Amino acid sequence: MTPSTRTLLKVCLRLYLIGVALALPSNKHEHERNYKPQDVIIRDVCIIGGGSTGTYSAIRLRDMGKSVAVVEIKDRLGGHTETYIDPVSHVPIDYGVEFFHNLSLVTDWFTRLGVSWTKAIIPPINTQNVDFRTGIIDASYVPASQAALGQALGVWTSLLLKYPTLNYGFILPDPVPDELLTPFRDTVKKYSLDALVYLIFEFRQESILDQPTLYVMKNFGLDLINNIINGFLTTADHDNSEIYQKALGILGTDALLSSKVENIDRPSSPSANYTISIAVSTPSGRKLIVAKKLLITIPPLPHILDFLDLTDAERDVFSQFNFVGYWTSIVRHDGIPDDIQINNIGADTPYNLPVLPGIISITQTGVPGLHGVKFGSPYAMSDDDVKNSIIDTFKRLKTGGADVNATAPDFVVFSSHTPFDLKVGADAIKAGFYEKMYALQGVRGTWWTGAAWNVHDSSLLWAFTEGVLPSLLA
Repeated sequence: MTPSTRTLLKVCLRLYLIGVALALPSNKHEHERNYKPQDVIIRDVCIIGGGSTGTYSAIRLRDMGKSVAVVEIKDRLGGHTETYIDPVSHVPIDYGVEFFHNLSLVTDWFTRLGVSWTKAIIPPINTQNVDFRTGIIDASYVPASQAALGQALGVWTSLLLKYPTLNYGFILPDPVPDELLTPFRDTVKKYSLDALVYLIFEFRQESILDQPTLYVMKNFGLDLINNIINGFLTTADHDNSEIYQKALGILGTDALLSSKVENIDRPSSPSANYTISIAVSTPSGRKLIVAKKLLITIPPLPHILDFLDLTDAERDVFSQFNFVGYWTSIVRHDGIPDDIQINNIGADTPYNLPVLPGIISITQTGVPGLHGVKFGSPYAMSDDDVKNSIIDTFKRLKTGGADVNATAPDFVVFSSHTPFDLKVGADAIKAGFYEKMYALQGVRGTWWTGAAWNVHDSSLLWAFTEGVLPSLLA
């Protein structure tokens, strides 16, 4: 072999080895190569959504020795927990989540965060019952008597006790009993629950008569009834956002606020080096989170999860959901006396339930010149359409004869909680929808929690999340 041949072979061998090295798996994740080292965040768990369950999960996982990153699109934690601080009186007004259940899990959570709590006191309310379609006081409306309400609650409680697993989620008998699938209006008639209907509406603030009875049971369950009778909790300063401010102080830079998930890449099969990459746009630039596990807490609707490589099973389940619209706001210069609450009463509707979309109630806030306004709709609406509908309703209050000198209000704060109360039809429930949905837990390293998986109630969602975390950590 000539020297020139040996040289050529060495060059070829070097090129071959370089090619083999390039073809070998890298210790770095595929997408990690496109980021500077300081922009790559390595964590045990990435949590999508910093609302009630996302924040709770993050603190609990950290307390269990796991590293976390929370991606939240808003500039704060807390989701539907929203508080307005009046700049004049400095009085806080919780216009989102107002109360919490009196459970040891809740008080333990508050203690962990250093948040003081107290029994919620609801003062006597001067109420006017008005049909908001006309602005006319409905003098014929008579609330249910305490005796009738107590009797109906007793019957309803006996129904709830037949299905104790509903306290822990949508854990249903197989086959699903027909009485859970029956429209609630039929259940009301069968068990003479007329006195209870408007009370349930006041807590759920959406149309309930045509829902499968299952959803009413979930949303007006045993623990809620216990707290209605014995009292809810609230923060001692009457500022529920304090919960999430304290949580943010603990999480620090592990909470990526004002940040949006661009895409998530989940390997299709587990391996020893199984990792999930989450590309995120943040105020300080693009980041890559590389995590072992993923916990998603936001509403599982396909258009909201467009950043996620949904499996066929995930897409099939989540595409079946429907939802309602819900908005909350505080208004001023509305011409309504400070000590008056106005409830929307249907003068000619079954059980006097209001016709939606529309204002559900106009409530006192304890701050002169400010009222809370809750608005519900059976379908999605634009924020501008909701505001215009609220303004039109105040005009009807002035001209319709209600005992107020209503004027077009100014919106101090306005917040959409849409999509709200994700549900499916009775046929889907009967066909095993929730069994299929819960079977998605852990698939491709992904776990789920949030209102769609249990109920729109922070206290009960924290309890549900406690059941999810052991599986995630296994």
